[in-house]
Amino acid sequence: MPVEGAIPHLPGIEMFGDSIPAGTVGGDLFEYINFQQRYDIDARIQQAQRLSKEFLSPLPAGTAVRNSVDDHIQWLKKMPGYSPEMELEYRFARSSEQVRVAEELTNLYSTAGVLVVDAQGHGIISAKIASTVHDTFHALMLTELDRYGKTTPMLLENLNLRLAQSVTARNALGIIEKEDAREIATMIYGEIRPGGDFRFANFGHPPPLVFSAEYRKFMNIDENRMVQFLALGLQIPADHPDRRKYYSLNFGQADPSDLGEIILMSPGDILVLYTDGVYDGSDPQSRELLETVMREHYRNSAKEICNALLDHAVRQDYRLRQNGDLDLIDDKTVFIVKRTS
Repeated sequence: MPVEGAIPHLPGIEMFGDSIPAGTVGGDLFEYINFQQRYDIDARIQQAQRLSKEFLSPLPAGTAVRNSVDDHIQWLKKMPGYSPEMELEYRFARSSEQVRVAEELTNLYSTAGVLVVDAQGHGIISAKIASTVHDTFHALMLTELDRYGKTTPMLLENLNLRLAQSVTARNALGIIEKEDAREIATMIYGEIRPGGDFRFANFGHPPPLVFSAEYRKFMNIDENRMVQFLALGLQIPADHPDRRKYYSLNFGQADPSDLGEIILMSPGDILVLYTDGVYDGSDPQSRELLETVMREHYRNSAKEICNALLDHAVRQDYRLRQNGDLDLIDDKTVFIVKRTS
C-alpha cells in the first residue's frame, strides 16, 4: 500500500486510496502510478531526442557499434540485395520512432495511473500472487516507456500471460486439467488526466462506479464503455505465438478499442474503484447502501470519502461475524478519484 507522498497531483483532480486486509496479510493491492515521481521524464525525453539524431548518423568506419540501429545495419549489409538506400530508410524510420517517444513522454506530466489488484483469497498465497502482478507490471512498464513513451495494450497482454497456467507446469505437477488449480487475480489499470478522463482495462474486476454530485447518486454507465476481460491468466490472445503453451478458457485480445473509458463530466463527480470485500459489483441492495454513504460524504475530500466507504465495509464485516459468515469476509480496498474543478 503506497504512502500519501506518492499521490499524483493533477489540476482539478483529487485522489486517495486505502486498503484493509482481512488477516495479517492480504491479496488486495493498489498503487498510484505517479509518473513524474517514479520516472525522470525530462531525462527520458532527452534520451529519445539524442537517439533520434544518433540513429540518423552513419557509423564511421572502424567505430564500434553504438546502438541497436547500427547493429541491425551491420547485419543488413551482409544480406543479398543490400543497397545504401535501405540504410537511409531504416535509419529514418527508427529516428522517427524516437521523435514520437519524446512526444508521448510529454503527456506523462499530466497523466496519473492507478493499479488495483485483487488476488483470490486473503492469505500469504494471495499476497504472493498480488506481488507477482505488481512486480511484473513495473518491469513491463520500463520497457513500454523505453519503446513507446507510454503504456500500450502490449503491457496488459504480457501481464495477463504471466498469470496464465502453462502446459509444462501443469504436466510437471501432475495437475488434471479440470481441477481448479490456477492462481487467479482480478485487476484494473487505468490512467486519468485533467478534465476527468479515465481510460482503463478491466480483467475480471468489479466495474467502477461513478457518483454524480449533481444528481447525488451512482450513474448508469454505457456498457460499451465498461469492457471487461476474464481474470488475469484465463484468456490468451488467439494470435499469440505461445497460445498452445498455455491453458485458456477463452481466446481474445486486448487492443486500444477494447479499453473502457469514463469521463467525470462535472466538478464534484467521483470515480470509485473497489474490491469485492467492499462490494461485489452486482448486488442492488449493497449498491444502495454504498450510495447512501456517498450521499452523506460526497462533499468531503477524497480521503474522507475513501475512509467512509471502508468504515461502512468494516461494519458489514461485523454483521457477517455475528451471523457466522466468516468465509464472506475479504480484503477491502477503496480508491477515490474526485473531480474538483
